[in-house]
Amino acid sequence: MEDRDAVALDDPVGASLRGAHAHLGRRAGRAATYLPDVATFSSVPADAGAAEWADLARLLGPDAFADMFSCPAIPPSDWEPVFVLEGRQLVWPGSGRPGPPDAGADTGVAVVELGPDDVPEMLGLVERTRPGPFWPRTHELGAYLGIRDRGALVAMAGERLRPPGWTEISAVCTAPEARGQGHAARLVSALVARVVARDERPFLHVAEANTAALALYERLGFKTRRDVTFRGFRTP
Repeated sequence: MEDRDAVALDDPVGASLRGAHAHLGRRAGRAATYLPDVATFSSVPADAGAAEWADLARLLGPDAFADMFSCPAIPPSDWEPVFVLEGRQLVWPGSGRPGPPDAGADTGVAVVELGPDDVPEMLGLVERTRPGPFWPRTHELGAYLGIRDRGALVAMAGERLRPPGWTEISAVCTAPEARGQGHAARLVSALVARVVARDERPFLHVAEANTAALALYERLGFKTRRDVTFRGFRTP
């Protein structure tokens, strides 16, 4: 049976922009989008008609990229398709049990909080590892944690979408030379503990083809809620 608390996850971008991230976005009618240096995600309702797509086009401007995330609505024919990607939405079980502890506590690996001064390194790590969209102000969406090796940032993960009662874990990435050391599991576990501690539930998205990440998240305890299709378009 569907978890009633998970209804907000049907439109995680729109729910975030109507609530916790309203200050980081723009709205016109029932269309909404993040500020361009924060995220490229946009939202219209599932039953969007010509008016909603026109409002979103005005927000974005001509020949602009509209990352519709998991929105099932299809835009008018003059919107150019850019990509289609099959994926999954996973959630942390609603059993009420606490999130896992910081796995770095007994390994000598320190999990550190990242801030504005770390953005150049964060962008550099994203460029090397391609975990998904990440822009100069993406870190403002929530907390970001990292692991350093001899001062260099080699792994990170953070909080992204924030529909009511939920926090998405995203930007999970590890530099090639630092893989195989459990950094991703350590960071995701630390974020799960933070989210659960404030009485919210973690969730995340993963591309269906990313079998290694999917196996990691399932091993940590995440469960598939639904299959999703990610789509991007270019405005007329």
